[in-house]
Amino acid sequence: MAILLKNIKLYAPSHQLHEQRTDILVDKGKISEIGKDIANDKANQLINGDELSVSMGWTDLNCTLNEPGFEFKETISELCHSAAYGGFTDVAVMPNTYPTVDTAQAVNYIKQQANFQFVNLHPIGAFTKKAKGEELSEMLDLRKAGVRVFSDGSDQMGINVAFGRALRYLQPFNGLLMCYPEEKDLSQGGHMHEGKVSTLMGMKGIPAIAEEVAIMKALKLLGYYGGKLHFSTVSTAGAIDQIREAKKRGLDVTCDAAAYQIAFSDQAMVDFDTYLKVMPPFRTAADNEAIIAGLKDGTVDALVSNHRPQDIESKQLEFDLADYGIVSLPSAFAIANTHLKDVLGTAKLIEKIALAPRKLLALPHKIAEGEAATLTIFHEDMEWVLSKEDLDSRALNSPFFGKKMKGKALGIINGEKLSFSKELKAAYLSK
Repeated sequence: MAILLKNIKLYAPSHQLHEQRTDILVDKGKISEIGKDIANDKANQLINGDELSVSMGWTDLNCTLNEPGFEFKETISELCHSAAYGGFTDVAVMPNTYPTVDTAQAVNYIKQQANFQFVNLHPIGAFTKKAKGEELSEMLDLRKAGVRVFSDGSDQMGINVAFGRALRYLQPFNGLLMCYPEEKDLSQGGHMHEGKVSTLMGMKGIPAIAEEVAIMKALKLLGYYGGKLHFSTVSTAGAIDQIREAKKRGLDVTCDAAAYQIAFSDQAMVDFDTYLKVMPPFRTAADNEAIIAGLKDGTVDALVSNHRPQDIESKQLEFDLADYGIVSLPSAFAIANTHLKDVLGTAKLIEKIALAPRKLLALPHKIAEGEAATLTIFHEDMEWVLSKEDLDSRALNSPFFGKKMKGKALGIINGEKLSFSKELKAAYLSK
């Protein structure tokens, strides 16, 4: 099967045709030719790219996995469908399943279940057994099983001795430790950002220092033990300031923010909408501005979905009893594009959602002739509305249903695996 992307705008900083319109021929899962005026008869299928763009496959660094153990929230198949719909070719999944992903056997199970999906899943291995923050897991065995990143995920018990030991033990094979920065003693019992709004609502808040203290402690350990550290879903101005200064000091530290984080502030919580209850919580407008500044100057390296599916019973109840999370893989790019394109530009946005995550996962990140085709096809300016009917998933906990967004993923080419949207098939694809 050969596919020709005709006159499509290419986003690939390493290529001489970056941000220009060109033709790309994909044959048997590989990019066989890039250039102007490739003959149509070389392909079985033709995609008219006059209105479209293409980039390296979008890659997510932070996604909750519910299988095994919590399939009633979302299965692996449903997760992969949501990811493909949202334009992602690769997704790193957190280890907080049941059982925890702390053994090579658990890693192999996830990979086997995802073998025939359109999307590549990359299991994140727990760095302590059962993510309890006590005894280190067999990280070398996990590495041999294909784990590229280690984290205890949202179950992380704190920045403690085990955290420091993990930084040290990962160094011989250049392993990356991912930290979900939250000092649980400070955030315990909180339901939203602590501030004026939470006080007026009578809700116990989650203070900014719960994140900032965790980052301060982790950076101290990084400076002492060395290693590579990544903070996921930073949300406060103080946290970003600390990471910016740590980078200036030469520490090997990176971070990301949730793609939806700047779409709302804590002011939106006044109606007690449980679909806006997320972790970390929506912060203040000033915190959102700090995230944007961090994206601009490179302090914030990547954007992630922070996809956290919940069943209906976990959301449709009192605010203080509802679980955290948004199902966000299907809309992550659209949300970021809607709110950030004017300030970042598309090229920078693609860097945050595709190139930087792939580099952190040590995945191929260049579009070139002879390379495997790992591509996302998208429309930068298409206006659309996310509908529950579009998703093949039981997880429908999103505040973005029914809201108009700008920019849409239309398909992925992942080697010889193709997933094209109904819009692409109807308007741009010919045989």
